[in-house]
Amino acid sequence: MRTKNTKTYSAKPSEIERRWLLIDGGGMVLGRLAADIATLLRGKHKPQFTPHIDTGDHVIVVNAADLVLTGDKANKTMRHRHSGYPGGLKSETYGSLLKRKPERALREAVKGMLPHGPLGRAMLRKLKVYPGHEHPHTAQKPTPYEPAHKRTLDGGSTANA
Repeated sequence: MRTKNTKTYSAKPSEIERRWLLIDGGGMVLGRLAADIATLLRGKHKPQFTPHIDTGDHVIVVNAADLVLTGDKANKTMRHRHSGYPGGLKSETYGSLLKRKPERALREAVKGMLPHGPLGRAMLRKLKVYPGHEHPHTAQKPTPYEPAHKRTLDGGSTANA
């Protein structure tokens, strides 16, 4: 039974403390990594999470070129985009997109898991993805982060207990 004096906490933008997190995507599954990144960008891992405020952290992903897809998704799952003009539909498999632009494949997977609108676009701006091991954000002193659902292609699950 609730008392009448309880109030729901709502985070204020001035109270938010943002961290920089570094994730090594080498050998990780694309969808599982995207789900963990979306949680971090949204701020759902923090106790002061507020749905209408951007409370998330900055996320840097390196080695995006080594991301993998499970099963036959690389050949069967299609990615479509349209230019807006007649006949402007472009389609390609996720496998070819992952080879051609791995950072775009991860960014689009995360984008679909964030709110659609100005708040989601602000959250997506805090995601930095690089295909190699190098990144230009050493001045921010990012802390290494181990995703909760880390799973590699060889089937070995290294999930934290």
